[in-house]
Amino acid sequence: MVREMFVLQQKLNDETNGEGWEKGYTKQGRIINWRRCIYMECAELIDSFNWKHWKDIDMPPDWDNVTIELVDIWHFVMSLGLEYYANEKLGSIDDIVAEIVDSNYFDAFCLEPDRPDDHDGMLIVSVIEHFMKDALDEKPFYKLSDDFLETALQCGLDIDTLYKYYVAKNVLNKFRQDHGYKEGTYRKQWNGKEDNVFLGELLEKGPMGIEAIYLALEAEYRQHA
Repeated sequence: MVREMFVLQQKLNDETNGEGWEKGYTKQGRIINWRRCIYMECAELIDSFNWKHWKDIDMPPDWDNVTIELVDIWHFVMSLGLEYYANEKLGSIDDIVAEIVDSNYFDAFCLEPDRPDDHDGMLIVSVIEHFMKDALDEKPFYKLSDDFLETALQCGLDIDTLYKYYVAKNVLNKFRQDHGYKEGTYRKQWNGKEDNVFLGELLEKGPMGIEAIYLALEAEYRQHA
């Protein structure tokens, strides 16, 4: 599953940014900064928790959105790893995967997850903030991949859930690019509902293949976007 996710991420980056993106630029000449992507998405992840001391202090975390945000972060962690291994000539995707599965956190990540308690939100936020700091401090890839696994475990995610949602979100990302996301013409709100929300509801209906997910997105987009 880890290897397949890296293969899909390489393909998505090649299609979206152009081959050779590992050198740090898109085909349009825009600078790529995966670390910035990570810490900005971590900030969005924190917004899934009721961290504000002046508002909605009894509101439980939005666990559904936590999963989506973690999957977004995983896209960028993988991209950073692909870029790092290519530039440092450290090996292939198989070598990156070997490093991931050798992590001290990976065995636990393959077990049935513990559902976090709603009251653990502030503890989890502190773990996310540590992750953000490591991204800002330009810690090496292996540290950020460990940070991701630790954060995901704290949030009740496991490898099966990550894989299911990653594959689906990868399809959504490709769908966005095919429908004008980079050009600014893509419409993210579908009948008053964000496309991420629709994707989550789609996955709750049962297992779906890549082509089936894309076709379902297409049908909903044409009807309601």
